[in-house]
Amino acid sequence: MNSSCSGLSRVLLAVAIALVSACSPCPQAWGPPGVQYGQPGRPVMLCCPGVSAGTPVYWFRDKEPTLLQGPDSGLGHELVLAQADFTDEGTYLCHTPDGQLGGTVTLKLGSPPERPVVSCQASDYENISCTWSPSQVSGLPTHYVASYRKKLPGTGDQRVTLSTGQPCPQDLLRAARCVIYWAEFWSQYRINVTEVNPLGASSRVLDVSLQHILRPDPPEGLRVESVPGYPRRLHASWTYPSSWPQQPHFLLKFRLQYRPSQHPAWSTVEPIGLEEVITDAVAGLPHAVRVSARDFLDAGTWSAWSVEVWGTPSTGSLTNEIPDAGKLHTQLADSTGPPRPSLQPDPWPLDHRDPLEQMVVLVSLGIFSFLGLAAGALALGFWLRLRWGGKDAHQKPGFLASMIPVDKLPGTPDL
Repeated sequence: MNSSCSGLSRVLLAVAIALVSACSPCPQAWGPPGVQYGQPGRPVMLCCPGVSAGTPVYWFRDKEPTLLQGPDSGLGHELVLAQADFTDEGTYLCHTPDGQLGGTVTLKLGSPPERPVVSCQASDYENISCTWSPSQVSGLPTHYVASYRKKLPGTGDQRVTLSTGQPCPQDLLRAARCVIYWAEFWSQYRINVTEVNPLGASSRVLDVSLQHILRPDPPEGLRVESVPGYPRRLHASWTYPSSWPQQPHFLLKFRLQYRPSQHPAWSTVEPIGLEEVITDAVAGLPHAVRVSARDFLDAGTWSAWSVEVWGTPSTGSLTNEIPDAGKLHTQLADSTGPPRPSLQPDPWPLDHRDPLEQMVVLVSLGIFSFLGLAAGALALGFWLRLRWGGKDAHQKPGFLASMIPVDKLPGTPDL
């Protein structure tokens, strides 16, 4: 019975050695010298780094006198752990039969890489930025390889072909990020991000186009100011994000949200330009204001919200505080931003539409008025023509002659 068990043990050990030799060659060229890696529940082979292959050695755990494996095992300078677990992590010592220290090996266990989570977005019309993160923490040293190809129209049965792969330059400040510079707006790209650790590699492939992933950065420089003399008004202004190309070639549109303190619901408006006057603020309460941006032609998605800025309406009454228009304009002017229209102290909501928009509206009204007058004149002329034409038709000469007796005609003598 003992001999059969011993034979079975030798067979299992031989199988474990074969599996380790196939899956994890020794020595393992990864990471710092003297560190080897394995996976829990799998066989692990440790190699004595200071002796030549085939030289028998003694194996010990660091700071433990118990012999793990001796020269008579027939395994040479390798130590085989048939089924490693996390209790096997640590430092191992190998000695030659003459007592010389062959070297030390540190064992670390972890998981093979899984496909990483990859997402891409464009904060402008020129560059695609891709970031990634592990879908499962392996516990082992890991690095990533990122590349991309441009999708091209195919020929024959192939609808799409791919250009030659190019490395996606990784950001030096953010290791888990790469940027495709000068991307084409209407083209599609195939992104490949591969996670690599000592136990293998796994890749994630993602197809993207700039027009679909366009997402500007949040607007910057948000300011919220009270309007003196108006206890229900707040004036908000902001600037384009610094990462967005300058106007007027690429425009953004904006949406603004505001809410009084202790009120959970946001009110939303879509301003025209880089400022907005809130006319229904709650008097005496601080208000949180935030703003986001999107491509003017609705490509991509809205940006994230800017950092909330708080402002409180003026507490003065309109009769007590009617500021000079020039002074009010000076108070609200932002030296770093675009010029703002002066805010007149009138009781009606402020109309701060763009002058070009007002001119277009006036021209449109003039055209419609002219067309209406022309149509009315044509209709009146047609009606008058029909009216006078009908009267003339009833007064033709000789029309009633056959109906009047001859003896009744004037100047006819009586017979």
